[in-house]
Amino acid sequence: MNELNALWLNSVASTVNSHRRVIDAAVVQLTDEELHRKPTQELNSVAVILRHLGGNLQSRWTDFLTTDGEKPDRNRELEFADWDGDRESLMEYFDAGWTCLESAMKQLTDTNVTQSIEIRGELHTIPEAVTRSITHIAYHVGQIVMIARTVHKEPWNWLTIAPGDSATFNEQSWGTAASRGVYGESSSQ
Repeated sequence: MNELNALWLNSVASTVNSHRRVIDAAVVQLTDEELHRKPTQELNSVAVILRHLGGNLQSRWTDFLTTDGEKPDRNRELEFADWDGDRESLMEYFDAGWTCLESAMKQLTDTNVTQSIEIRGELHTIPEAVTRSITHIAYHVGQIVMIARTVHKEPWNWLTIAPGDSATFNEQSWGTAASRGVYGESSSQ
Protein backbone atom coordinates (compact mmCIF):
# COMPACT_ATOMS: atom_id res chain seq x y z
CA MET A 1 0.00 0.00 0.00
CA ASN A 2 1.32 3.44 -0.82
CA GLU A 3 2.45 5.59 2.10
CA LEU A 4 -0.34 8.17 1.86
CA ASN A 5 -3.12 5.55 1.79
CA ALA A 6 -1.49 3.67 4.67
CA LEU A 7 -1.21 6.89 6.70
CA TRP A 8 -4.87 7.72 6.11
CA LEU A 9 -6.11 4.20 6.87
CA ASN A 10 -4.04 3.99 10.06
CA SER A 11 -5.55 7.30 11.18
CA VAL A 12 -9.04 6.01 10.39
CA ALA A 13 -8.42 2.81 12.36
CA SER A 14 -7.10 4.81 15.32
CA THR A 15 -10.12 7.10 15.27
CA VAL A 16 -12.55 4.18 15.04
CA ASN A 17 -10.80 2.45 17.95
CA SER A 18 -10.88 5.60 20.08
CA HIS A 19 -14.61 6.07 19.49
CA ARG A 20 -15.20 2.47 20.52
CA ARG A 21 -13.21 2.96 23.73
CA VAL A 22 -15.35 5.98 24.61
CA ILE A 23 -18.56 4.04 23.96
CA ASP A 24 -17.37 1.11 26.07
CA ALA A 25 -16.15 3.38 28.89
CA ALA A 26 -19.55 5.09 29.06
CA VAL A 27 -21.70 1.95 28.73
CA VAL A 28 -19.81 -0.01 31.39
CA GLN A 29 -20.77 2.63 33.96
CA LEU A 30 -24.50 2.17 33.37
CA THR A 31 -26.80 -0.27 35.11
CA ASP A 32 -29.14 -2.25 32.88
CA GLU A 33 -31.96 0.08 33.84
CA GLU A 34 -29.86 3.18 33.06
CA LEU A 35 -28.84 1.71 29.70
CA HIS A 36 -32.53 1.77 28.69
CA ARG A 37 -33.55 4.99 30.46
CA LYS A 38 -34.45 8.02 28.35
CA PRO A 39 -33.55 11.40 29.88
CA THR A 40 -36.85 12.69 28.46
CA GLN A 41 -39.56 11.09 26.35
CA GLU A 42 -38.27 12.88 23.23
CA LEU A 43 -34.68 11.59 23.55
CA ASN A 44 -33.28 8.15 22.88
CA SER A 45 -31.76 5.88 25.48
CA VAL A 46 -28.17 4.72 25.16
CA ALA A 47 -29.56 1.28 24.23
CA VAL A 48 -31.53 2.76 21.33
CA ILE A 49 -28.48 4.62 20.03
CA LEU A 50 -26.37 1.45 20.23
CA ARG A 51 -29.08 -0.43 18.34
CA HIS A 52 -29.19 2.27 15.67
CA LEU A 53 -25.40 2.36 15.29
CA GLY A 54 -25.27 -1.44 15.05
CA GLY A 55 -27.91 -1.46 12.31
CA ASN A 56 -26.36 1.44 10.44
CA LEU A 57 -22.87 -0.04 10.46
CA GLN A 58 -24.10 -3.47 9.38
CA SER A 59 -25.99 -1.92 6.48
CA ARG A 60 -23.22 0.45 5.39
CA TRP A 61 -20.26 -1.89 5.57
CA THR A 62 -21.57 -5.36 4.68
CA ASP A 63 -20.49 -6.07 1.09
CA PHE A 64 -19.76 -2.34 0.78
CA LEU A 65 -17.71 -2.68 -2.41
CA THR A 66 -20.50 -4.40 -4.33
CA THR A 67 -23.84 -3.34 -2.78
CA ASP A 68 -25.53 -0.11 -1.79
CA GLY A 69 -24.84 0.90 1.82
CA GLU A 70 -28.55 1.10 2.55
CA LYS A 71 -29.49 -2.57 2.43
CA PRO A 72 -33.07 -3.44 1.43
CA ASP A 73 -33.53 -5.58 4.56
CA ARG A 74 -32.48 -2.81 6.97
CA ASN A 75 -35.33 -1.62 9.16
CA ARG A 76 -34.08 1.78 10.27
CA GLU A 77 -37.34 2.68 11.99
CA LEU A 78 -37.08 -0.41 14.23
CA GLU A 79 -33.59 0.71 15.29
CA PHE A 80 -35.26 3.54 17.22
CA ALA A 81 -37.62 1.27 19.16
CA ASP A 82 -36.74 0.11 22.65
CA TRP A 83 -34.50 -2.97 22.75
CA ASP A 84 -36.49 -5.92 24.10
CA GLY A 85 -33.48 -8.13 24.83
CA ASP A 86 -30.87 -8.02 27.53
CA ARG A 87 -27.58 -6.09 27.63
CA GLU A 88 -25.62 -9.03 26.21
CA SER A 89 -27.83 -9.41 23.14
CA LEU A 90 -27.80 -5.64 22.56
CA MET A 91 -24.01 -5.53 22.72
CA GLU A 92 -23.77 -8.54 20.38
CA TYR A 93 -25.97 -6.69 17.87
CA PHE A 94 -23.91 -3.51 18.22
CA ASP A 95 -20.65 -5.50 17.98
CA ALA A 96 -21.86 -7.13 14.75
CA GLY A 97 -22.15 -3.70 13.14
CA TRP A 98 -18.84 -2.53 14.56
CA THR A 99 -17.16 -5.68 13.25
CA CYS A 100 -18.54 -4.95 9.78
CA LEU A 101 -16.89 -1.52 9.87
CA GLU A 102 -13.56 -2.88 11.09
CA SER A 103 -13.64 -5.68 8.52
CA ALA A 104 -14.40 -3.22 5.73
CA MET A 105 -11.47 -1.02 6.71
CA LYS A 106 -9.16 -4.05 6.54
CA GLN A 107 -10.36 -4.75 2.99
CA LEU A 108 -9.17 -1.40 1.66
CA THR A 109 -6.19 -1.47 -0.66
CA ASP A 110 -4.45 0.91 -3.06
CA THR A 111 -6.58 -0.61 -5.79
CA ASN A 112 -10.01 -0.16 -4.24
CA VAL A 113 -9.53 2.91 -2.01
CA THR A 114 -10.21 5.12 -5.03
CA GLN A 115 -13.33 3.16 -5.97
CA SER A 116 -16.77 4.74 -5.68
CA ILE A 117 -19.54 3.06 -3.72
CA GLU A 118 -23.20 3.90 -3.23
CA ILE A 119 -25.14 4.89 -0.15
CA ARG A 120 -28.85 5.30 -0.83
CA GLY A 121 -28.06 5.45 -4.53
CA GLU A 122 -25.60 8.34 -4.16
CA LEU A 123 -22.02 7.77 -5.29
CA HIS A 124 -19.32 8.28 -2.65
CA THR A 125 -15.61 7.82 -2.91
CA ILE A 126 -14.33 5.42 -0.26
CA PRO A 127 -12.80 8.33 1.71
CA GLU A 128 -16.15 10.18 1.56
CA ALA A 129 -18.05 7.10 2.76
CA VAL A 130 -15.56 6.47 5.57
CA THR A 131 -15.65 10.13 6.65
CA ARG A 132 -19.46 10.08 6.55
CA SER A 133 -19.51 7.00 8.76
CA ILE A 134 -16.95 8.28 11.26
CA THR A 135 -18.79 11.60 11.51
CA HIS A 136 -22.03 9.71 12.17
CA ILE A 137 -20.33 7.62 14.84
CA ALA A 138 -18.80 10.71 16.50
CA TYR A 139 -22.22 12.39 16.63
CA HIS A 140 -23.69 9.40 18.43
CA VAL A 141 -20.67 8.97 20.73
CA GLY A 142 -21.38 12.47 22.02
CA GLN A 143 -25.03 11.57 22.53
CA ILE A 144 -24.12 8.35 24.33
CA VAL A 145 -21.82 10.14 26.75
CA MET A 146 -24.25 13.00 27.43
CA ILE A 147 -27.21 10.67 27.94
CA ALA A 148 -25.16 8.28 30.06
CA ARG A 149 -24.05 11.12 32.33
CA THR A 150 -27.63 12.37 32.56
CA VAL A 151 -29.23 9.04 33.52
CA HIS A 152 -26.39 7.66 35.66
CA LYS A 153 -27.04 8.08 39.39
CA GLU A 154 -23.63 7.11 40.80
CA PRO A 155 -20.42 9.17 40.55
CA TRP A 156 -19.20 9.43 36.97
CA ASN A 157 -15.78 8.14 35.92
CA TRP A 158 -14.58 10.91 33.63
CA LEU A 159 -13.78 9.92 30.05
CA THR A 160 -11.82 13.11 29.49
CA ILE A 161 -9.81 15.28 31.86
CA ALA A 162 -11.82 15.72 35.05
CA PRO A 163 -12.56 19.30 36.12
CA GLY A 164 -9.66 20.69 38.10
CA ASP A 165 -7.19 18.04 36.86
CA SER A 166 -5.84 19.76 33.73
CA ALA A 167 -2.43 20.70 35.13
CA THR A 168 -1.79 17.27 36.65
CA PHE A 169 -2.98 15.52 33.51
CA ASN A 170 -0.70 17.62 31.31
CA GLU A 171 2.29 16.98 33.56
CA GLN A 172 1.72 13.23 33.38
CA SER A 173 0.90 12.86 29.70
CA TRP A 174 2.48 15.75 27.78
CA GLY A 175 3.93 14.65 24.45
CA THR A 176 2.36 11.18 24.51
CA ALA A 177 -0.74 9.60 22.98
CA ALA A 178 -2.09 9.38 26.52
CA SER A 179 -2.56 13.17 26.32
CA ARG A 180 -5.75 12.44 24.37
CA GLY A 181 -7.25 10.45 27.27
CA VAL A 182 -9.50 7.61 26.13
CA TYR A 183 -9.17 9.02 22.64
CA GLY A 184 -5.46 8.20 22.63
CA GLU A 185 -3.84 4.94 21.77
CA SER A 186 -4.88 1.98 23.86
CA SER A 187 -2.21 0.68 26.21
CA SER A 188 -2.68 -2.75 24.63
CA GLN A 189 -1.76 -1.50 21.15
